[in-house]
Amino acid sequence: MHDPEGKHALPILRRQSHPECFACTRTNGHGLGLEFHTAGDGAVEASFPCQPMFEGYPGMLHGGIVCTLLDGAMTNCLFAQGLAAVTVDMNVRFRHPVAVSRPAAVRAWLESDGSPVHRLAAEVRQDGRVVATATARFVEKRLMAWFKKRGA
Repeated sequence: MHDPEGKHALPILRRQSHPECFACTRTNGHGLGLEFHTAGDGAVEASFPCQPMFEGYPGMLHGGIVCTLLDGAMTNCLFAQGLAAVTVDMNVRFRHPVAVSRPAAVRAWLESDGSPVHRLAAEVRQDGRVVATATARFVEKRLMAWFKKRGA
């Protein structure tokens, strides 16, 4: 079954691949509870209220939470493509502070599909501007044992 918009693959792979994920499941009571949905262009999007409990410096969302938003978005973008993969590396650029107590949105898209390694990009927006960006490489989960054996 071809699912070009990822409407079916996204929730199925999310439940199967990481049912207690800190970033994107509602069942993890300590997590972020992000609810990703697919956009018409193949990207995924979610909103995040930036609760004060995730503060780093005064008034700013902790950088680790920003990274989690970006990584979670890229992972869910792969789910929407029918792929389960894990992060190999990620490069994050913090462009502006992300304020707490104001909503933000995270969006991710596939940059290149070179199975088994996939390149993705993501951004966090708040108040109409891009506040953080990321690029990353993901490897399909079926190959993780091979990488571990070789110390990669």
